[in-house]
Amino acid sequence: MKKILIAYTSRAGTTEKMANYLAEGVRMSGNETEVTKISSIKTEKDLFGFDGYLFGCPTYHKDMTSGMKQFLFLAEKANLIGKIGGAFGSHTHSGESAPMIFETMQHVFKMDVIDLGPLNLTEAMMETNEGLKACQQYGKALSQKFI
Repeated sequence: MKKILIAYTSRAGTTEKMANYLAEGVRMSGNETEVTKISSIKTEKDLFGFDGYLFGCPTYHKDMTSGMKQFLFLAEKANLIGKIGGAFGSHTHSGESAPMIFETMQHVFKMDVIDLGPLNLTEAMMETNEGLKACQQYGKALSQKFI
């Protein structure tokens, strides 16, 4: 059994909902997960002991939140090279944050990112069963990288 950290920030609760549905998908695949807000991660040592990582943030004014940017600088110190990872985020109309996080994980952190790319859903989609299923499937897909 592998252990996956799902670390997120959420402004209106939608990205938090995504994090919890992603965790369901990870658990459905027989793996363990810890879901936490990025504000509770104080040092890079808090990122140790995990086999995989999912980082999430909503898009706010066509960008990541400042908290997520600071978190990514902290995560870079954790040396996540080769670790399995993915990114997710919610948005109302533009959706830039999840791809930016994903590209940081892939190109800066040199992580083994999920083939599906970032999970980027509108807030309206998260109010449907399709949104729930998309999150669960992404969590399952990340878990399959361990096989």
